[in-house]
Amino acid sequence: MSVQDSLPLDNLALGLRQSKLVRFYEFADAHFGSLHLKELDVAEVGPHREMYVGGKQLVNFGFDSFLGLDQDERVKRALVRGAREWGTQFGASRAFAKCHIEVELEAKIARWLGTEAALIFPSVTLANVGVLPGLVDSQDLIAIDEFAHNSIVEGTKIARANGVRVVPFTHDSAEALERVLLEARPYRSAVIAIDGVYSMSGAIASLRELDEVARRHDAVLYVDDAHATAVMGEKGRGAVLEGLGSYDNTIVVGCLSKACSVFGAFVGCSAALQRLLKMRSTTYIFGGPVPPPYLEAISTVIDILESSDYEVLRERLDRNIRRLVDGLQQQDRVVLGGRSPIISVLVGDEEDTFRAGKLLYDQGHYVQSVVFPAVPYHAGVLRVQVNANHLPEQIDGLLAAFEQMGSQIELPSAGFGFAGKFA
Repeated sequence: MSVQDSLPLDNLALGLRQSKLVRFYEFADAHFGSLHLKELDVAEVGPHREMYVGGKQLVNFGFDSFLGLDQDERVKRALVRGAREWGTQFGASRAFAKCHIEVELEAKIARWLGTEAALIFPSVTLANVGVLPGLVDSQDLIAIDEFAHNSIVEGTKIARANGVRVVPFTHDSAEALERVLLEARPYRSAVIAIDGVYSMSGAIASLRELDEVARRHDAVLYVDDAHATAVMGEKGRGAVLEGLGSYDNTIVVGCLSKACSVFGAFVGCSAALQRLLKMRSTTYIFGGPVPPPYLEAISTVIDILESSDYEVLRERLDRNIRRLVDGLQQQDRVVLGGRSPIISVLVGDEEDTFRAGKLLYDQGHYVQSVVFPAVPYHAGVLRVQVNANHLPEQIDGLLAAFEQMGSQIELPSAGFGFAGKFA
C-alpha cells in the first residue's frame, strides 16, 4: 500500500515510528530481542517473590512491593471488605462527591505523615501532572532537577504551556540551584521539583542543603517521595521528614502502590493548599477517584505502618538490603544507592547491560536491565529491587549469579571509582 493509499491512522503510526525514541527502541528490539526481557508475561507469583514466566521459575528482584504487603492477608481481606461495603467503583468526580472512607483516609494519612492535610490521587503520575501546574501561574517559576522523575517532567511541560518558566539545575546541587534561582529573578514564587529518592540509582536527595537555598530565594520544595514512602523514616513516613524534620517549606508526594502495595498516591500539604489544589489541579477535578476497595486496603496498610509489625517488616527489609550491598561490595562492584531498596549495579555498555541481565535471568534471577534514555548513555545498570519477603538464601543466590555473570562480562570495578553523573 502506498502512502497515498494509506489510511490517516496508518500515516500517524508511520510518523511516530520516525521519532528518535521509537527508532532507538526498535533498534534495541531488533538487535537485542533475545536479551531485552521487556513485557514479560508473568503466569504466577509466589509468597517469597517467586514468579513463573514461560514455564520458568524465577526469583523476582524487579518489582517494587518492598514490604511484601501485596501478599499480606490483612490487606487482601480489606479489599474484599471495601468491595462488599461500597461496590467496585465510586462513579463521580471528586469535585462533586466523595465516599466517606476517602475523606476519613485523607485525614488518617495526614496524621500518619505529620502534615496538616492530604489529598489522594489515583497515581503519582496523575498527582505530578495535576499538582505541579496547579501550584504556579505565569509570574512564577519551576526549577527542576535534571534527573527528576518523568512524571515531574511531564507536569512541568503542562506548566510551561500555561506560560510558566521552567529551568533545570544540575542534579542534587545546591550551588547550581542557587545560581539558577538568582539568574531567573524576578519571579513571584518558585517551586523546586525534585525526587526524594531517585528511581534509577536509589540516591537520596540532599534535602537540607536544597531547602536552605529554597528559603533564601522565596522558593518551596516539591518532593516526589514515591520511592521512600513506607521504607524510609520513622513509621515509613519517607525521606522528607527524616531529612528535614518538618514540612514547613515542603509539599510532598507519596506513593500508595509501591511499598504500600495497594493503589494510588497522596499529596501531603497544608489545609490551605489542599483546598486550593481541589480547585486548581485538573487531574483531581477531571480524573476519577481511587476505587473504594483500595481505599479500605490503604487504610489497613496505614494501620500496619503505625503498628509494631512495621518494625519487623522494616528490619527484615533493611537486613536484606545490607546483605545484598555487602555482598556486591565484596565483589568490587560499582553499587549505586544502598540505603533504600533500590540498588543499581553499574555495567556501562548497552549491549553488555542486556547480556548481563539475561545471564542472571538464565540462572533464575530477574532484575531490570536499564539503559539509555532512562539512564545516561553508556551508563547502563542492573536495577535490583529488594523486598522484605525475599529469603536470605535468595539474596545469596543472586550474589552467586552476579559472581558467575562477572566471569563472562567485565563489569566496572569500584576500586577504580566512578565519576559519572547519575540519578
